[in-house]
Order: sequence, then C-alpha cells, then structure tokens
Amino acid sequence: MNGTRGRAVFALMLGVVVAVGNAAAQSYPAKPVRIIVPTSPGGGNDFVARHVAQKLGERLGQQFIVENRPGAGGTIGTAQAAKAAPDGYTLLLGFVGQLAMSPHVEKGGYDPLKDFVGVSMIASSYHILGVHPSLPVHSVKQLIAFAKAHPGELNYASGNIWTPTHLVPELFKSATGVNIAAIQYKGSGPAAIGVLTGEAQVIFAGVTALMSHVRSKRVVALAVTSPARSPIAPEVPTLVELGVRGVEAPSWYSIVAPAASPTEVIRRLHAEIVTIAARPDYRDPLERQALEPTTTTPEQFAAFLQAEYDKWGKVIKALKLH
Repeated sequence: MNGTRGRAVFALMLGVVVAVGNAAAQSYPAKPVRIIVPTSPGGGNDFVARHVAQKLGERLGQQFIVENRPGAGGTIGTAQAAKAAPDGYTLLLGFVGQLAMSPHVEKGGYDPLKDFVGVSMIASSYHILGVHPSLPVHSVKQLIAFAKAHPGELNYASGNIWTPTHLVPELFKSATGVNIAAIQYKGSGPAAIGVLTGEAQVIFAGVTALMSHVRSKRVVALAVTSPARSPIAPEVPTLVELGVRGVEAPSWYSIVAPAASPTEVIRRLHAEIVTIAARPDYRDPLERQALEPTTTTPEQFAAFLQAEYDKWGKVIKALKLH
C-alpha cells in the first residue's frame, strides 16, 4: 500500500512539474530575447541571425534583438553566451567557426560540446573564390599559375582566424601548392571590404557576403566550393570541376542556447523555427543568397556538431595550423 501511495505521489508530482514546464513554455517569451552574433555586422552570420530574429519576433509577439559581439575568431561573443543565464532569453547564432574550428586552437572560455544545447540548424552555404579585378587572372588555373610565379606576393582576406574564411583558403593552398599570405580582418564583412579596396587580392567568402560585389563587378568570381554550381551564380564553375579537390567546406548556421536552458523553452523555440522554415517568406530571402534553409532536432544537431568538431580537428592538425 505504501509503495502504491508513493508511486501515486511521484506521478502527481511529475504531472505538476510537466504542467508547470508546459505553462512556462506557452508563456515564453515574456520579455525581449537577445541573439548574440559573435561576428561583425554585414556578413553571413549577421544576415541569417537578423532574418530568423525577425521571423521569430513576428511569430512569438516579442522582440528578438541581435547583438553583435565580434572578436577573437568569434570566441568572445560565444563565451559570453555560454556564461549567460540559462533561461531562454539569451541565444547564440552558432557557426561552424566558433563551434567546430577555433576551439581546437583557442582557449575561448567555453566547450562547444558541453556548454550549449542546440535549438535547430537554420541554414548552410558554401564559399566563392573571388579576386580583385586588378589581378590579371580570369580563372582558377591562371590564379594558381600567377601565385606560383609570384610566391608570397598575393594576400587573401581572412574574416577571423580559425573560421572558414581562414581555413578554406588554407585548404586551397594545401591542395594547389600556392603561397598566399593571410591578412586578418574582424569579420567576413570587413574582409570583403579589404578585397574591394585592393588591400588583399584573394578571398574565400560566403556567397551571402560576396555575391553583391560580384554582381557589381567589384570582385571577380573564379569558382565556388560547393559540390554543384550555385543556382544564383550558375556561370561560376566549382573547384571540383576544375580539378581542385579537398576544398568542399560548407558553412552552417544554427541557433543554440546555454546548456542548462529549460527543455520546454528549447522545444518551443525548435517548433517555431520548424514552422517558419516551411514558409516562403522565410525561405526565399535565404535562397536568394544561396543559403539552404534547413532544420534539425536538438538531438540531431548534437550529433552533427560532434561530427563537425571531430572533422575540423583533424583538418587543423593535418595542416599544422595549431
């Protein structure tokens, strides 16, 4: 009898906890939510964060405010998000750079695998290899030949160290045997400006950050790193087509939260993102920037992040960059 009564009490308590959690999720958000973007304004991260923030705000009737916190390859803003109160009111625009690349070489004050819980993947994209119009090359073959004839004279614009704008050019250098030096900038937006001004001659940047400059002919696109040609730049060949392999490195974007954030809030946010991701007014602006909208469950994202973390750790070790 006592055992039966104990189980009944436990079930009642569990029911109360579940009911309270569901009620909290339904009333969320009761105040503005901030999304920390650990890079400068103007790049792909910023665009994706502001787009999803607007749509979440429209759905949930509360402000989702983007806060840019650039610095140290994205680790400064990421560490701030990791240390934020786990109440669902601080989120992070998770990016391959600060979650899967830089932790292998930078002591950023956070563990990407332990300090965050995924809400959902948002989008993925690839990179364009672009050059300043003054450079006398019009193809990847000509760029490789020019770089080998002028070793160390060309510079590539790196948005942040240990991010795709740094590691993808290093993969390209390894695959082709060219000697091109890095100039570090505080984000992909400033890096693009570095090429526009001619301070750097070469860049691997996300399609979002670079495509407008390609269209205005201020940057010459030589190739894309995607497996197939980009639908918004079908005239630009892939590196694989041109015989350069091993540089197929996608960028991806996600929404994550501090690890101890309420499960009910994570599920609510995930459900809302899945809902808006099915809408044309959410998908179309991303697709126009060659970003592929995508979603994952928190569990799927955890497995994906582990795989990406392991993959980039091996790349960094092989390139002897740490």
